[in-house]
This record gives sequence, structure tokens and C-alpha cells, in this order.
Amino acid sequence: MNETMADDTEDVELDFAADEQERARGSTVMRHPLASFFHLFFRVVAIVAYLLCDWIGKNFASCFVLIITLLSFDFWSVKNVTGRLLVGLRWWNQIDEDGRSLWVFEAKKTSRGNNTGTEAEERIFWLGLIVCPLIWTFFFFNSLFLLKIKWLSLVVASISLQVANLYGYLRCKAVGQDGQPPDSRSFTGQHLLQRVSEGLSC
Repeated sequence: MNETMADDTEDVELDFAADEQERARGSTVMRHPLASFFHLFFRVVAIVAYLLCDWIGKNFASCFVLIITLLSFDFWSVKNVTGRLLVGLRWWNQIDEDGRSLWVFEAKKTSRGNNTGTEAEERIFWLGLIVCPLIWTFFFFNSLFLLKIKWLSLVVASISLQVANLYGYLRCKAVGQDGQPPDSRSFTGQHLLQRVSEGLSC
């Protein structure tokens, strides 16, 4: 009987390396490939359109409308879709009963098996959110030094749309790191009262 137990013990092998490989594979898999694609698509196309319009474009008005339209689509998709799916963050603005503008920043409580993105998708989200405003900032100084006043107005508008989402998600990330006690919803929130224009509340 002792020999049988010894044989059974020898057959049991704990493959920790396989577990690590499975965990690493899970962190690189794309859970939301379409959201990851559109997180970068509009902002990258806007940058390419700006470069092409700046170099070979003749009609500034058409370029202005095209780029602002692309960045508006980007602002909406990042604010309402990709932030929630890829990193579990969301923010919005609402008007309370007294007519005051209320900013709400929320971070989803992380748990195993939730529906947020993987580590790879999180990296894509933050890289796109940070790098693109830096590129537009470079365009700003380039237009300023070359005295391209018309293009400067376009770049300022583009930076405003990009930085608004960056600021909102940085505030959401800060909320998630504060360790606030959970409430009855799946999200924990932080509220900030500010007076803003109605256009930014969209």
C-alpha cells in the first residue's frame, strides 16, 4: 500500500511555469479589439490629416472641418466607450437641481473576471491618451514659431479636445487609487462642482 501511495505522489507534478505562461497569455490577449482599434483610429487619422493638409492642402476650411470632426468622434468614443471598456473608468458632466455644473469621475472596482480590458489594452489606452496630446503640443509650437495663425487656431482646438479626456481620466484614475469604500453600485464616484460651458457637458 505504501508503494502505491509513493507511486501516486510521484505522478503529481505542479507545473508553475505553465500557470505563469497562461497568466501572461491572458494579459496580452485582446478582450475588446474593436474598442482598442477605435481608441487610436480617429486621433491618428486626425494627425495624419493635419500633416497632409499642412504640406499639400490648399483649402484650410475643409481641413479644419475634417480634423475637428475626426477629433469630435474621438472625444465621444474615448469618453463614452473605450474608457469604460478598456480601463473601467468613466466621467461626465451633469446639471443639478440648482443649475450648477456637476463633474462626476468614476472608477470601476477591479475584480477577477470583470469585463474591463487586459493589461495590453490598458497600455494602448494610456499611450494613446498621453502621446497624441504631446504631438498636438509639438504642432502648436511649430505653428507658433512659423507664424501660421490659421493653423494655430486649429491646433488649439485639437489640444482642447484631447486634453479634456486626458484630464478626466486622470481624475478617474485618482479616484480609483484613493481606496474609497464601495457603494451600492459597481462604480465608486467622486464629485467636483464647477462652472463650465454647456458645450463641454456633452
